[in-house]
Amino acid sequence: MYFETGYFVTTPLPDDLIVNAKDEVEIRKHLALVALGKKPADRAVRVGRLLDTYGRNWHEDQEIVISGRRIAWVGPAGAYPGEVAERVDRRQFSAVPGFGEVHKHIESSHLTPEWEAALVLPHGCTWTCEASHEFSNVNGPKNLEFWLTARRAGSPAKIFPLPGSAVPPTAYEWGGGHFGFAEQNEFLRDHLLVAGLDEVMDWPAVWNPENPSHERLWGMIEATFAQRGVVEGHAAGMRDINDINAFAGAGMASDHEAWTPEEVADKLRRGLFMELRPHSLKDIITGLLAQGQQDWSNFALCTDDRSASDTMKLGATDHNVRLAMEAGLPLEIAVQLVTINPARHMRLTPWVGSIAPGRFADLVLLDDEKTLGIAEVWADGKQVSSGNTYTALVPKIDWPEWATSSVNIQRKLTAEDFAIAAPADRKSVNAALLRPFHWHDEFITAELPVVDGLVQRDSERNITKFAIVDRFSGEGKTAKMFWLGTGPKTPDTALACSMGHDKHNIWVVGSSDEAMALAVNTLNEIQGGWALVSGGKVLATVRYEVGGLMACRPAPELDKEMVELYRQGETIEWMYEPTFSPRWWPGFPERLAFATLTCSPWRWVLVAPSPLAPDGFVNVSNGETHPIVW
Repeated sequence: MYFETGYFVTTPLPDDLIVNAKDEVEIRKHLALVALGKKPADRAVRVGRLLDTYGRNWHEDQEIVISGRRIAWVGPAGAYPGEVAERVDRRQFSAVPGFGEVHKHIESSHLTPEWEAALVLPHGCTWTCEASHEFSNVNGPKNLEFWLTARRAGSPAKIFPLPGSAVPPTAYEWGGGHFGFAEQNEFLRDHLLVAGLDEVMDWPAVWNPENPSHERLWGMIEATFAQRGVVEGHAAGMRDINDINAFAGAGMASDHEAWTPEEVADKLRRGLFMELRPHSLKDIITGLLAQGQQDWSNFALCTDDRSASDTMKLGATDHNVRLAMEAGLPLEIAVQLVTINPARHMRLTPWVGSIAPGRFADLVLLDDEKTLGIAEVWADGKQVSSGNTYTALVPKIDWPEWATSSVNIQRKLTAEDFAIAAPADRKSVNAALLRPFHWHDEFITAELPVVDGLVQRDSERNITKFAIVDRFSGEGKTAKMFWLGTGPKTPDTALACSMGHDKHNIWVVGSSDEAMALAVNTLNEIQGGWALVSGGKVLATVRYEVGGLMACRPAPELDKEMVELYRQGETIEWMYEPTFSPRWWPGFPERLAFATLTCSPWRWVLVAPSPLAPDGFVNVSNGETHPIVW
């Protein structure tokens, strides 16, 4: 890996990555002297207007004085008492702080952090609270090292990792990583970057002492409290006020899963910090404004999951801000929702959230306040974009083998790995079925035919086969069952992916066992991504060569592969359930990756075979198991 020699800094400073308190103290001592004019500054940026996010006030003709990566002084142009090596005139622009993400999975961009930074920085996003239960489920021991690598290599984007509570997502999953009290305590103790605990999703394990994940989760919560961190929540499907009270009482500080103004109001009233996602934020903001909501200090906007392809079309954090403005919030409040509000909530105000001394010199310069027109973005005290173009260096990182060899299947899978045997001498069987986003207490059942001792699919009833393949042990352990209304109807076809929230084992859906084996073997060869096969041939692949989740290359290159996958996908006939809610229909292909979630409010799910779920079919709310066929 490399970075530009003398990266920004003219005055020698310690490592300015806020990894430890000792270095941070030395930086602060230096900034105090620069602010007093007793040491020279590196740069001063003069702007026409500057938004104070603490008071929501604009100040005219201001100067921002920078030392290294940090702001040392802010005030009226010409008033700074010290020497400045370089002066930059941007009086034609209005300055607001760099935008931040209170909850985002960088892995869901499918780009490594240095390339994701190059994609989102021109859109104003200079810092991210990384909801780190994706890569941590792939390689827990190296998780924090992974998130520090790009920054140490010279990327100007700030990443504040929150170790995942869902590592593993449930007690019925395994492999890749395991976080408990000891791991969380170490993360928070040793690194100022770590802000808390990522979204606590397994609510049944929190409230139920009989749940096998109960002690592990409370151990992580205890370690977070002990280190004054923030415990982030995930209250999907939680509407009952008793549950909301229990959730808040258990110490969960936030929720990003609300869908309606009424749900938000109930959760806000009980002390939850509300993180609004794009798909529902306009309805929520419009509804709350109609109800008379005036105080927005306990709100933030968050992206959560967005692919690189979608970011290229929609934008990044700026897209969220514009949606909030379209819903009726003034620019000043909308900006607070991606700057000071999330910084306060995550206890990061010493470093981000405002244009103020001690903070990183991250600026979004607007040429049109009404439309949030972004002319330039500055990060770490230097300009990194002009218009939509990223202009800074992207560090070249040679990711090590622990990041690039994450799919560990030490054999070739065959059709037999996906066959489902029937009880002896049966012509038909009862089969357990699931479908995407099946949140019901009971699974679906159907009678299926048996041919030569094997249970068959039924494409006429939209019943196909779905499997989860363990990619961690080397053995390629496989759990398989039948699914309703998903996957290919075209014969001898399969789609497989190594991104399967949140355990990220390989999932594969197919109309033949042979095609399913070919798709999984293809992913093993390319070390993760997507594979579409049909008629014994590989039609398209998308490589996620880092962690089986991300590509280490520019967004347009990755998008090109995705476009080809979609093009080939259009040649296949896909199953659909017309009665299923369009909001949740998985589509081809990304939404299907979310159909493997095991967190609440899921009940019956399919996971890789484990001691607690030998066939992989388990009710994660109570641990009940059931045969696939009987």
